[in-house]
Amino acid sequence: MGSKLLFRTLTFALVALALASCASSGSSIPTADLPPPDPIALAQIGSAAEYHIGPMDTLEVNVFQAPDLNRTVQVDATGMITLPLVGQLPAAGHTTSELQKTIAAALNQKYLQSPQVTVAVKEFVSQRITVDGAVNTPGVYPIQGRTTLLQAIAMAKGADTKSANEKQVVIFRTVNGERAAARFDLTEIRKGRADDPEVYGDDMIVVDRSGARSLLRSVTSTLPVLAVFQRLIF
Repeated sequence: MGSKLLFRTLTFALVALALASCASSGSSIPTADLPPPDPIALAQIGSAAEYHIGPMDTLEVNVFQAPDLNRTVQVDATGMITLPLVGQLPAAGHTTSELQKTIAAALNQKYLQSPQVTVAVKEFVSQRITVDGAVNTPGVYPIQGRTTLLQAIAMAKGADTKSANEKQVVIFRTVNGERAAARFDLTEIRKGRADDPEVYGDDMIVVDRSGARSLLRSVTSTLPVLAVFQRLIF
């Protein structure tokens, strides 16, 4: 089968196992929170309101009254950028305001007096989430700063009112080197009875389908592939 079809089949199969585990528990509200991702990934993402730069992001760097120093640069896989005069500087894990100060300090040491530097993220690559299942616009979406589950669903134009089972929403994440998952109930979150969990870069969010179209029923034949999924959290 094609790679896209295989990806969706594996996704739905993983959700099926997660939902089956939930159903056996008989609980309509998650019994455990999904931990944050691995420490290295979390350091890149950051948890503050301002976006934290990550590897492969594209940045616009401008120095006031020094147009020859203006550059569009991409953060490399190690989190570094290279600029004229100052060479390599660490960028990943920092906010744009922090990076502005770092660049200005480097230029001020030898080349410019009190330079004014601005940094803007032109393309967000490092922090993306996948939203799939019974939503109006499934896809991969960039996130900036703190983003919650409800906000992520909104990015996908909301749950499909005709087919979504909003009580069965699964977040998949890598925790301690293993794939983990937890189920959440959007109806309880909207009523204030459950917390709206934060989502992070590389999370996969899948909204189940209701009734006869449930993912749990539609992927029964794919259950043997579920051995690739290592851990569930509920």
